[in-house]
Amino acid sequence: MARTVVTSEKKKVVIGFDEPFCVIGERINPTGRKKLAEMMKNGDYSMVEADAVAQVAAGAMMLDVNAGIPLADEPRILAETIQLVQSIVDVPLSIDSSIIDALEAGLAVYKGQALVNSVTGEEESLERVLPLVKKYDASVVAISNDETGISMDPDVRYAVAKKIVEHAADHGISKDRVVVDPLVMPIGALNAAGKQAFTLIRRLREELGVNTTCGASNISFGIPNRHAMNAHFLSMAACAGMTSAIMNPLHKEEMDGVRAANTLNGVDPDCRAWLTANRAPAPEGAEGEGGRRERRRRRGGAA
Repeated sequence: MARTVVTSEKKKVVIGFDEPFCVIGERINPTGRKKLAEMMKNGDYSMVEADAVAQVAAGAMMLDVNAGIPLADEPRILAETIQLVQSIVDVPLSIDSSIIDALEAGLAVYKGQALVNSVTGEEESLERVLPLVKKYDASVVAISNDETGISMDPDVRYAVAKKIVEHAADHGISKDRVVVDPLVMPIGALNAAGKQAFTLIRRLREELGVNTTCGASNISFGIPNRHAMNAHFLSMAACAGMTSAIMNPLHKEEMDGVRAANTLNGVDPDCRAWLTANRAPAPEGAEGEGGRRERRRRRGGAA
C-alpha cells in the first residue's frame, strides 16, 4: 500500500492507508483574508507565525503554505514564509502555488522533503511541475482536472488522476509520492457530490493504489452549519479511504470527525487520541484514596 513520506528537518509524516488521517493545516493562505494578504505583502509575518503555532497546537500534522497575493512578489514571499514557518514549528510543509517560479523558490529553501501543491492533468502543468518534484525529491498533490476543466463525471476525474500517475512515473516519480485530490464538489450545488467523492476515493485506493487529499471545506460551501457537515464528511471520507485533507484544525468539531475516523478505522490504538481529546478532567479531589496513596508513594511517604 502507498506510503507517502513527507519530512521537515526534524520530523517525518507518513500519509498512508494504515496511518492516522493526516491533517494538513490550511490557514497560512491569504486567499480571502485581506488583512493577512496585506501583512504578507508588506513583509509582516506575525499573523503567519501565530497561525502556524496555533494549528500545530490544535493537531495539524503538516501545514499548507500559500503566498498567492495579486501584484506581489510571490516567489520571494513564499520563500520567506517557508523559512519563517520552518524556524518556529517542526512539522513538514505543503508548498502551495500555481506559479512555477514560486514553487521553485519555495523548494530551494525548504529543509526536508516537501509536498508540492499541486499539478493538474494539463500537459503544460505536467511538464513544468513534475521535473521540479523529481529534482527536489518531493511528493505532489495531483488535481483531477485537465484542459477540459473539472468534469462532473467521477470516471473522467479518475482517468485524469491515472494519467497524472503515469506521467509522474515517466519522470521517475513513484505513485506513492502522488497524492490525488479527487476534487470534492459543494453538496449544496450538486446533491450527489458526497456519493461521487466516496466512490472515487474508493477507486483511487483500490484500483490505483494512491493516497488522497482534498480541501475539506469545499463540501459545505454555501450551506449553513458548515463545521458539522465538514466533520461528518471527513469521517465518512476517511472510512472510504481518504488519507489526508487540507483543513482548519482550529475547529474541534472537525478534528473530532477525524479522530472518530481514526478510532473506527483502527489506527487510534486503545482509543488514546479520542480519550485524550474528549474525556473530561477529573474534578479536584475526586481521584480517591488510591490516587492519594500513589502520590504519597511517589514522594516516598507512608502508604
